[in-house]
Amino acid sequence: MTRVDKRYDVMIVGAGFAGSVLAERFASTGRTVLLLDRRPHIGGNAYDHHDAAGVLIHRYGPHIFHTNAQHIVDYLSRFTEWRPYEHRVLAHVNGSLLPIPINRTTVNQFFGLSLTEAEVPGFLTSKAEPVQTIRSSADVVLSTVGRELYEAFFRGYTRKQWGVDPSELDKSVTARIPVRTNDDDRYFGDRFQIMPRHGYTRLFENMLDHPNIALMLGTAHQDVRDDIEAAHMIYTGPVDEYFDFCYGPLPYRSLQFRHQTVETETFQQVAVVNYPSLDVPYTRVTEFKHLTGQTHRMTSLCYEFPCAEGDPYYPVPRPENAELYARYQALADTTPNVSFVGRLATYRYYNMDQVVAQALTAFVRLTGIKAGDADIRRAPALANASHSAALQQR
Repeated sequence: MTRVDKRYDVMIVGAGFAGSVLAERFASTGRTVLLLDRRPHIGGNAYDHHDAAGVLIHRYGPHIFHTNAQHIVDYLSRFTEWRPYEHRVLAHVNGSLLPIPINRTTVNQFFGLSLTEAEVPGFLTSKAEPVQTIRSSADVVLSTVGRELYEAFFRGYTRKQWGVDPSELDKSVTARIPVRTNDDDRYFGDRFQIMPRHGYTRLFENMLDHPNIALMLGTAHQDVRDDIEAAHMIYTGPVDEYFDFCYGPLPYRSLQFRHQTVETETFQQVAVVNYPSLDVPYTRVTEFKHLTGQTHRMTSLCYEFPCAEGDPYYPVPRPENAELYARYQALADTTPNVSFVGRLATYRYYNMDQVVAQALTAFVRLTGIKAGDADIRRAPALANASHSAALQQR
């Protein structure tokens, strides 16, 4: 922990991507920043570290960086080198390992066929069930690939992940999963598919290595809000918690992780294997060495168990939850000198690049400093200013 003063230009709650990017950006303009997090480490859920065996692992499950945005890669490249990595996932179905998202290989192996790429669309159309109005996640899958693939690959996995049947979930949950007619077995199709060469924690350490940034870890903002003065607060934690759950808690799904190191160099063919069957309590198994490129005589695994209680990970996309969030959003929009940024603060599921983009956009909105401006220089500390105007560059 760095030395902490009593007054800062900006206090930022949460040292994940949103908070850390904003801390770096404000510090680069000469403003003083207090960055705090209730966890004892920086990096949020992207935190990685070496386990007892010396294998680099992601404590909170696999984090795979992918984006189509050149400016996001350019910004993060200030703090890390990269290694190329294309993510591949297999699903354990009926005793076989099949590619997911569904592609031509999946269809042929599952149904015992030898369809050409040109024949796959017609075959899937013949399997698809007509749905007049697509409302739920089940509707999306059934209308695209039919009931057999839905039951084998999606229904059980979704029920474990979300605690409800796909027919009760918003269509957005499965709408983002592609179905391919060729043999492309990459999980993502983004232009940039890369991993920080030395890990996410090293990236965050480099990002936050600035004399204008003070860190307080293992500290909740409630513990210091009466002792620390700041012209502006940026809050990246759960928005309902900030307002003391005055309208009730926003529903989330959580995860429990079981980490295991085994005496073998390689455990599975790819980084992640999904287990859609309800007979298996976990949803997926991750082998981290595929992600990191590390060479080691042993390997470390992570088993994921979705649950209702615990740290908030996934907002539950249902209409009544969106209505509840809208009430909190109205409070957030009228709270002076506080900006709400990030996944938890806006009750949205964002990929890492989207969180970085949201943070950079928030910085521009609060300061008026656009990316590439040549006049980013030391600015005086700000006192007694209000809301976004308080942070406009002078």
